[in-house]
Amino acid sequence: MSFKDIHFMKIAIKEAIIALKNNEIPIGAVITYNNFVIAKTHNLTESLNNSTAHAEILAINIASNFLGKKIRKCVMYITLEPCLMCIGAILCSRIEKIVFGASNTKGFLLNKIKLHTKIIFVSGIMKNKCESLIQDFFLSKRIKYKKNI
Repeated sequence: MSFKDIHFMKIAIKEAIIALKNNEIPIGAVITYNNFVIAKTHNLTESLNNSTAHAEILAINIASNFLGKKIRKCVMYITLEPCLMCIGAILCSRIEKIVFGASNTKGFLLNKIKLHTKIIFVSGIMKNKCESLIQDFFLSKRIKYKKNI
């Protein structure tokens, strides 16, 4: 775990907190190029009423405005391990490294799928903070649901 990874993950966590305040699943994403942030965003699926508006997809779209459709030599920092849709977008965009905080509790993908492209994966950066954001969000949803039954 490097200082750089912690620094950029803190930015992703700030994005996740923005999502949380807007009643979105608290996931943040940051893309860097040569150690400069070129994209930062968070989930907007509820706000945009769009199931594809994941933080990773939105960040790739922003970064593509700077570097074109292939955003090679970039690193993506995500508070949660990416889902299948986002892995596909990451592969298509040619991002070279993914750094994420919390593992996906659904046991997704990164250790189960064979990728045709070599991507470096680093997991567990600020894991506790990333996990607590997700867990607290869904716990509050369950509590609200039980109160309404």
